[in-house]
Amino acid sequence: GVPWAALGPLAGLPITVKDLLDEAGQVTRAGSRVLDDAEPAAVDAPVVARLRAAGAVIVGRTTMTEFAFSGLGLNPHFGTPRNPWGRDDDGGAGRIPGGSSSGAAVSVTDGMAVAAIGSDTGGSVRIPAALCGLTGYKPTARRVPTEGCLPLSTTLDSLGPLAPSVACCARLDAVIAGEPVRPLIVRPAEGLVLAQPRTLVFDEVDDAVAAAWTRARQWLQAAGVRVVEIDVPEFAALAHLNRHGGFAAAEAWAWHAPLVAQRAAGYDPRVLARVRRGEGFTAKDYLDLQKARRSWIEAVVRRLHAVHAAAFLMPTVPTVAPRMGPLQDDDALFAATNLRMLRNPSLVNFLDGCAVSLPIHAPGEAPVGLMLAAPADHDAHLLSFGAGVEAALSVVRSGGRG
Repeated sequence: GVPWAALGPLAGLPITVKDLLDEAGQVTRAGSRVLDDAEPAAVDAPVVARLRAAGAVIVGRTTMTEFAFSGLGLNPHFGTPRNPWGRDDDGGAGRIPGGSSSGAAVSVTDGMAVAAIGSDTGGSVRIPAALCGLTGYKPTARRVPTEGCLPLSTTLDSLGPLAPSVACCARLDAVIAGEPVRPLIVRPAEGLVLAQPRTLVFDEVDDAVAAAWTRARQWLQAAGVRVVEIDVPEFAALAHLNRHGGFAAAEAWAWHAPLVAQRAAGYDPRVLARVRRGEGFTAKDYLDLQKARRSWIEAVVRRLHAVHAAAFLMPTVPTVAPRMGPLQDDDALFAATNLRMLRNPSLVNFLDGCAVSLPIHAPGEAPVGLMLAAPADHDAHLLSFGAGVEAALSVVRSGGRG
């Protein structure tokens, strides 16, 4: 017989893909009903083709926030998969899975697949990974081709894996980036310098996240990690830079305008409202934002280098998964919660960086994620020391039993 390794680095592994990636013969709906009558894709997206060539078995397409435009995961058209934690809470409505890659996370937590491919424009891989207790990886955007992927923001979109571990994410990342799959070199946590921002990222942190964070930081320091607290005023300035809706609104409107003109009534009203924010975005607004982003990235990277840190260290999201019921009925609560969930992860997309979310909750606790984030093209290093941090945190994950 053929040696198993010769069948590919993902030989026989069941993988799901998010419903915005083209698969030959399938309609790419992106979680929306307005594309029900679209023509099936003629060819696989490059990412899907690479998965198949590596031996993966694509076992399904996963549901998502309509057109990927929310970090909560709710979908009124096809239903919302419930978070595995607190699944029977709120009278059976459960808790949100996080989005927009909602079905991607639940397909892994519920054993339908060993890993999933999602998209991440403002945190849509890392948010559901954090809320559902998985590892999620957002690569430097340009490393993984987005052709054959229905866009949200062509500037910010990236494609990455949700999986049980850093090693799993690294293997999948190499495959979809078209890079050689090599054994992950784990850099021990000892001697690692991480920068913990004092600005913004701990605002509105709930008690469960704070407790898990404090415990995880103590274990990391015990393992020899040096955590340096720094101010990053650029983080607080980002809301002003994005006051017109940012790249997502401008670029989403450019894609959706013809469809909205014909089928606005078919959209999730909450998604439509966010798309329409781009309608008033001027060419000057867009060019100004591009220029401001370049300066912003340079300033943020300088702050990291000034303390000789390998990465930023922060909570992936500030709260555990909220109950779904109230969010379905209250637009103001939905909007505020969505902004809160997107806040920390979206910093990395604007940075054009790479980031991994690691679970740090103990058994029986609500899932909580810790994020390591580095500048663009530091993916190999981030995955290497991310695996070392993961190993150091295994004590926390085992409930302190070592």
